[in-house]
Amino acid sequence: MATTFGTWRQLLHWGPLLALFVIGAISTLAINSILMYWPPMQSLGGLIHMELIGSVTFVHQGVLNLFNCPGFARKYYAVFLNWNVLTLYNFFTAMWGGPGFIPAGWKPSAKDCKFLQVCKVCEGYKGPRSHHCRKCERCVMKMDHHCPWINTCVGHRNHARFIYFLFFAIVGCIHAFIVLALCMYRALNRSYYMFYHRGSPLIHMTVYTFLGSMFAAGLAAGVVIAVGVLLFIQLKAVFKNQTGIESWIVEKAERLDDEEPFVYPYDLGWAKNMAQVLRLNGRPLGDGFWWPVIDGCTQFTLTIEQRSQKEEKKLRAVKYTIVEAYSGAFLPVTRGCRALCNIPISDEPRIPLQKGDEVVVTRWRKHWLYGEKMCKAKGKVQPRGWFLRRCAVELVSNDCNFPKITSKKQM
Repeated sequence: MATTFGTWRQLLHWGPLLALFVIGAISTLAINSILMYWPPMQSLGGLIHMELIGSVTFVHQGVLNLFNCPGFARKYYAVFLNWNVLTLYNFFTAMWGGPGFIPAGWKPSAKDCKFLQVCKVCEGYKGPRSHHCRKCERCVMKMDHHCPWINTCVGHRNHARFIYFLFFAIVGCIHAFIVLALCMYRALNRSYYMFYHRGSPLIHMTVYTFLGSMFAAGLAAGVVIAVGVLLFIQLKAVFKNQTGIESWIVEKAERLDDEEPFVYPYDLGWAKNMAQVLRLNGRPLGDGFWWPVIDGCTQFTLTIEQRSQKEEKKLRAVKYTIVEAYSGAFLPVTRGCRALCNIPISDEPRIPLQKGDEVVVTRWRKHWLYGEKMCKAKGKVQPRGWFLRRCAVELVSNDCNFPKITSKKQM
């Protein structure tokens, strides 16, 4: 990913290709239906449709005069295609513009280094609110999540464009679904409209066109539901100024019994939170390294809490030794039905293991374990991921060589 970011090769992934296919299929069949049902030069329905999708309102006499205007059709279709143009523009801008990456080997001032986390892969420090993405192979500014549809992360610099992409995709699909549903209804009742509504345009669909319209309408409805949920989650994150990763940190901090309750440092109030991200030019406020915080907090309040949680997790870690080789297959069809039917619902990797390997486990499920493979070579990045529980046994000596947990004040 690091070598293909910002190039056309970034499109060569199932996510962007599938997204473009869905957009293209819905748009093509919706336009085909509109050309039959709402001819802008012939029907009043064309004008009503035009008004519904954002054009100005015209008085009735002005409407009748507009039908004789040669440029009316061009203006009509230009307005209709706005949804597609806006969706695709924000899609490509979010994908190729990227979330903003911490430069490899980045190092702040000496006084700030003691508060920040070190990334072994990027061989530098992680800025506040940044996290390493194993798929992008970079540390991402204010990382929210890695999105397969744009084949990159959603973060500081492309969060607004990603939200605009979701919004216009939903609006366009609602528009397309209404058009397709009405046209399919009139196509099924073509004889009735032929005899009793001779002045209205007739809809003619072949079997293949009708099936294609049904398929496109189903896609549009599915996009509205699925993308609508995602848009709600993203708007909620912007409203609270809290990414998906940060919400997990805050949730865990609120569950822990601590001397002082944890205060999230970046919630400045919903108005200021939204103003940081949702700007008309799509460019967020800030440089992606340092952030405005509420009174009583510092730039490193969240980072210190995250480091504390990581040390607490390491303290609970258990070392396992591998007694049966595991290939790292996502679907281990030869390892029994129970393991196959209880695979972790996650995009996290599986790690191939050989007999005799040692893994430090930090998460447990009935048939799966998640841990970090211990590598003998110093300085080498230790792979992490899920593996089958039946392939490992717990070591009696739980000496993982982890440092003792440090208080937040000492950090």
